[in-house]
Amino acid sequence: MDYSISTLVSNSSEAWLNTVLNDFDSFLQDHADCERKASSMAMSFVAKFPDRLEIIPELIDTAVEELQHFRQVYRLMEQRGITLTHEIKPDLYIKNLVNLCRSGREDRFLDRLVLASVVEWRGCERFRMIAESIEESSLQKFYENLWQSEARHGESFVRMGLQYFPEEEVQKRVAFFVEKEAIILENLELRSALH
Repeated sequence: MDYSISTLVSNSSEAWLNTVLNDFDSFLQDHADCERKASSMAMSFVAKFPDRLEIIPELIDTAVEELQHFRQVYRLMEQRGITLTHEIKPDLYIKNLVNLCRSGREDRFLDRLVLASVVEWRGCERFRMIAESIEESSLQKFYENLWQSEARHGESFVRMGLQYFPEEEVQKRVAFFVEKEAIILENLELRSALH
């Protein structure tokens, strides 16, 4: 099976893209929050599963890269006179996906890895849409580099899962999450945010 952005079963809407492009300052604030959360999420795997020695170096590298992305977004915000938000708002997209994760240490471990892949693939798709649509060349380049990084991360989390679980089981959970993710995405309120 091809584990990549093409695994997604739905596409983001033009309405979402227009919402973002019409209020890009708010999008940057949300994007910065998402990068901080992505870094924390990668490190939370290290904290919760310190016995998974085979994947800890890659998780740390991912956390550092996401933090670097946060720094890059923050620099863009500084250039535009945009401040960080005082509090990170709850992300209904992530919350609804997390609620689908099974309990039990092993089941939850696999589901969280698959969920991380799906979220990265969606970020990849949406950053690519922005790169292809935004007029400012520096932002085009930034989001082009970013979507390629998100694609790698998406593949990476599934690859981690395949180190510990049979491919058939991983495939089933990927299929489950991409189907549910499409429904969650369709029912989200449009706002100038990554999700």
